[in-house]
Amino acid sequence: MIELHYWPTSNGQKISMALEEMGLPYEIHAVNIGKGEQFRPEFIAISPNNRIPAIIDRDPPGGGAPLSIFESGAILVYLAEKSGKFMPKDIRGRSEVLQWLFWQVGGLGPMAGQKGHFLHSAPEPIPYAIDRYTKETDRLLGVLDRRLAGRDFICGDYSIADMASYPWTFSQQKREPDILATFANVKRWVEAIRARPATVAAYAKGEPLTAQPVSEGERKRNLYGQTAANVAARLGG
Repeated sequence: MIELHYWPTSNGQKISMALEEMGLPYEIHAVNIGKGEQFRPEFIAISPNNRIPAIIDRDPPGGGAPLSIFESGAILVYLAEKSGKFMPKDIRGRSEVLQWLFWQVGGLGPMAGQKGHFLHSAPEPIPYAIDRYTKETDRLLGVLDRRLAGRDFICGDYSIADMASYPWTFSQQKREPDILATFANVKRWVEAIRARPATVAAYAKGEPLTAQPVSEGERKRNLYGQTAANVAARLGG
């Protein structure tokens, strides 16, 4: 059994999608980041970066003690290796999937995340930041669109690279319905993944969690403005 410690953000949904696709038994342990539950000592013990998602595999390959893993990209690689699914076994195919996985964790996710922050959560508009991250997100969607020309999925067959990039792209479309108007290949790809039964199941399991009430002030205090000192203070260090 795998414990999934997460909140249904774009990074969290990557892992629930993978677990559903791979058919691995798992149970959800909600970590309400708006309420600051990511600072609980028991969560820090498995995710020292105090970010979701993290997993604990109670039955890791080879046996032994439970294995905890943090960082969504590392979790996806682990789950693909454990299940033997959604990651090619040949060196060229594996390298291709890993390149696009790291493209997402180092590019699409951070840039789209900063765009969302400065558009929707910053205390005041900062035109340069909004312009910077909006343009870079647009550039990355263009990269993805070119990659998907003539391919059903990022690396041909459906893989963890798609699972990593889909939630971030879908969340952009939810906030800006016309954002994919000039990216026909990405739009087709999003629609195909959205219709997959595993995607439907993963998102359905996360939806009830978002109904928990959190004030905007509390949410911002717990998500933004963290420093080494104030995180240590929360942990009693």
